[in-house]
Amino acid sequence: MLSNDIGIDLGTANVSIHVKGRGVILDEPSVVAIEQDTKRVLAVGEEAHKMVGRTPGNIVAIRPLKDGVIADFEITEIMLKAFIDRVGGRKWYSRPRILICAPTNITSVEQKAIREAAERSGAREVFLEEEPKAAAIGAGMDIFQPSGNMVVDIGGGTTDVAVLSMGDIVTASSIKVAGDKFDAAIMKYIKNKYKLLIGERTSEDIKIRIGTVYEDGRHDSIDIRGRDMVTGLPQTITIYSAEVREALWDSVTSIVSAAKSVLERTPPELSADIIDRGVILTGGGALLDGLDALLAEELKVPVLIAENPMHCVVKGTGIMLDNLDKVAKKLG
Repeated sequence: MLSNDIGIDLGTANVSIHVKGRGVILDEPSVVAIEQDTKRVLAVGEEAHKMVGRTPGNIVAIRPLKDGVIADFEITEIMLKAFIDRVGGRKWYSRPRILICAPTNITSVEQKAIREAAERSGAREVFLEEEPKAAAIGAGMDIFQPSGNMVVDIGGGTTDVAVLSMGDIVTASSIKVAGDKFDAAIMKYIKNKYKLLIGERTSEDIKIRIGTVYEDGRHDSIDIRGRDMVTGLPQTITIYSAEVREALWDSVTSIVSAAKSVLERTPPELSADIIDRGVILTGGGALLDGLDALLAEELKVPVLIAENPMHCVVKGTGIMLDNLDKVAKKLG
């Protein structure tokens, strides 16, 4: 077959691409750097991400996806084209079929935008699949049996919670609270408490290196630099894990509430299966220290982190690509 089938996890923070027969061959930040005056594209992906918060006035690093959906259509198209070319998807003699994952509650207008961006990036056919379904398949769950499986997929822009059975979603919820909101909450906390301004990258670094959401979680500290709001000069302070837990509390409570509401709407037989099997955490947010323990405590069910949670969605698209003809009939 001349055409390559491609699976894309079009994430707010990262784009991952699975090419049929080759596996996951691209995982880069969803960032495009452009020159403002000329609109010339300078960098896409990792290279552009290095420029975030560090560019002169005429260069902007844009994240074209917000809360799991396209915020800037033109830039998304440029980014997709660049990534598809990088993995060798578009060739003069063939155009790929593309399977893209999206949050569960996006509108038909948002679906159309994703479909059109992929088509204009060189796709022959575009199929949309719901993220939690791909995440569950990528995490190794057998969702095609008549039994309940629950997945909590915490990405950059959205958290998708779903209960699946017989290959489909039974109950689901999607909230716009995830990795980006965690970073923003840390920035706001430090600004309010210490009158210190820090950037997105510093905030993300704090979250990854010392962040926790559980009282018995890690107890670490980190020195961070920022700009003092009073003097306007650079300043260094020490931040502790307990402070990060305080900063993230509201965001994490929203995720717990979403998971509880999905469980409350789940048929009793499927709830019984979830008590036996547990809840699987996927997405980059699953790596946040103590989140599994906190959810287990609040939901009263076992909570497990998937193996390589950041790649569950894209791995799921890879498995679906092997059965794309069946998927195509269903998705249309």
